Formats: sequence, structure tokens, C-alpha cells
Amino acid sequence: MFSRKTVSEEFNGFLAEGTTLVGDLHFSGTLHLNGSVRGSISTTDVLIIGQHATVEAEIKAGEIQIYGKVSGNIDCAGRVEICETGHVHGDVRTPKLIIKEGGTFEGTSLAAAQEPRESVWTSGADVAPIGISS
Repeated sequence: MFSRKTVSEEFNGFLAEGTTLVGDLHFSGTLHLNGSVRGSISTTDVLIIGQHATVEAEIKAGEIQIYGKVSGNIDCAGRVEICETGHVHGDVRTPKLIIKEGGTFEGTSLAAAQEPRESVWTSGADVAPIGISS
């Protein structure tokens, strides 16, 4: 039987609720953000914006999963997923944009050429966001 892994077992960094960052955030690996960020976020890897997160930033990332609120433009090499509780206000440039029922997107989207790389969301990794159980 397969056991369900949580993001807490899979991420390299975590910014908790109540944490505020103003400035430029650069990281590698997977970051779960549940706090507040104003400025810019840059990674070639995975950014998970948690349900309690508020982000006012220009974002460049490999893949993004959004459960919280984002205000700013997103440039993503792989996939942007706006989940049931996610809200995005800004322009999104990505080869794959997914908006789940309940998620909101206010802006324009532009399809970008996808860079070849395996998605963590389709690679068989069973990842769930912190605080959400199935």
C-alpha cells in the first residue's frame, strides 16, 4: 500500500503564517510559503503558496501551486495551478495554466514554450499541501 506523503516531507523551505518578507526571495528546491511576501520571488524549482499566504510580488518559477492570494505577474517555465482557495490578480505566462473549481484568476494569460523537465505533480510523487488532508 502506498502511504501519502505531505509537502512537509517534500519541501526544502517553509515560511510560516505570521512571517513577513519584504524584498527579493531566491531559492532552490521546493518552498512552501504560508506568510506574507512583498517584492519578487525567483526560482527554477517549485513554489507552493499556502492557503494563508499573501503575496504581492513578481514571480518567476519552474512550477507554482497557489492556495492563497497572489497579486503580481507570474512567469512560470512549467505549470501554474490555481487551487480551490487560490486567488491570482495579475498576468500569467506559462505553458500550462490550471484553475480548479473555486480558484479565481483576474488578469491575462499567455502560453509560453515549455522547457523540457519532469513535473513534480505528474512524476508519481504524491504531494499534498500542509494543512489539507484527504
